Amino acid sequence: MTFDELRAALPGRVLVAGDEGFQTAARPWTTTVTQPVAAVVRAGDAGDIATVVRYAARVGAPVVTQPTGHGASGGVPDAILVRTGQLDDIEIDAQRRVARVGAGAAWGRVQAAAARHGLTGLAGSNPVVGVTGYTLGGGMGWFGRKYGWASDAVRAFEVVDADGARRRITTEDDPDLCWALRGGGGDFAVVTALEFDLFPAPELFGGRTLWPEARIREVFDVFQEITAAAPEDLSVWFQRLQIPDAPPMVGLDTVYLGDPDRGRALLARLDAIGNPILDRRGVFGPADIGAVTGEPTDPSPSLSRAEQLTDLGDALVETLIDEPVAPLANVQIRHLGGALATARPDRGARGPIAEPYLLYCLGLGLPHLVDAVTARRTALVDAVSGQISGSKPYTFLTPGETASAAFDSETLTRLREIKRARDPHGVIRANYPVSG
Repeated sequence: MTFDELRAALPGRVLVAGDEGFQTAARPWTTTVTQPVAAVVRAGDAGDIATVVRYAARVGAPVVTQPTGHGASGGVPDAILVRTGQLDDIEIDAQRRVARVGAGAAWGRVQAAAARHGLTGLAGSNPVVGVTGYTLGGGMGWFGRKYGWASDAVRAFEVVDADGARRRITTEDDPDLCWALRGGGGDFAVVTALEFDLFPAPELFGGRTLWPEARIREVFDVFQEITAAAPEDLSVWFQRLQIPDAPPMVGLDTVYLGDPDRGRALLARLDAIGNPILDRRGVFGPADIGAVTGEPTDPSPSLSRAEQLTDLGDALVETLIDEPVAPLANVQIRHLGGALATARPDRGARGPIAEPYLLYCLGLGLPHLVDAVTARRTALVDAVSGQISGSKPYTFLTPGETASAAFDSETLTRLREIKRARDPHGVIRANYPVSG
């Protein structure tokens, strides 16, 4: 396929194999993933995307969209990859507490814009993650325990459908498509912009606190104690860290959405552990939420895995405390519950998450570490298999997994029915399609 027609329609925006810059343009943010796409299109606006979709429908090529490729799976052979990073406009209506953002906008910029008005979106932990992909997959962030999934906060989607038509949809005019896009992934239409609710957040309290690995049992006990009684305004993540060229450490990352004095009191139990290596707890605004975990903001080689935990039983405690993290870089447990557990399944495809905790493992996918990281990740998960439900959030899926791990059978059946009705020829393809 030469793509001559598409090149003529979008001059200077289409790259194919052999063109200078093609390999770089096709590479996702997670550099361990290879994307065997046939062409890359740098979209300048929604009109460009509509042109691509109409062309793809005629020639029988699937279309996959990514601003950066944080959630790339690699399962996109011969696809046309549309880069949406230039669709990064952000509009904040402070009076209505609503944001409208383009498909390429990243959470850091949205949070900065909303924070000027004492507001926040339901952002995740990394400021360079795109709003659209995160939200289409549900979106589990620091404020999920209080306000639920980011996808459920969406008021309207601006899309290009499988016929190449541009539309604005809401629950009133297209309830089925809106339901599917609220947490069911990007398999149903190309989203070019979102409108979603913002929430009051004049001040936050929290941050990262780290101790030497020798204090791990005390830190884990405090984590269990705090999360057992935590209000929905408080989120706490347990971390075991093995940063290159640094000693192993254990930590708690915390965010309280509310009065700082109340947040400080809720986290006072951390002070009893004593002698931290680092204590960054303090007052901050929603624009600085990405600084809590300090995750990488440049493309990197990584291998990860997530599992939902039914409890923090003995096997998990023994595995986390008695065994080393290395060669993994991070083993994390996030406290869930709250509004995530009571989400209305009629509002969006994501629905409630019953498990109270999420386990997340991360290692560097460097050539000399891949085998060891993969083996350690598998061994850790196997060791706690009795406390794993088998389900996981859509945005935590990794190459080799499928959408069936993210949805119950009833939800998956409905998503597949909507896919067949709206895109019977499979023109639009998500990183993790609902069809398999």
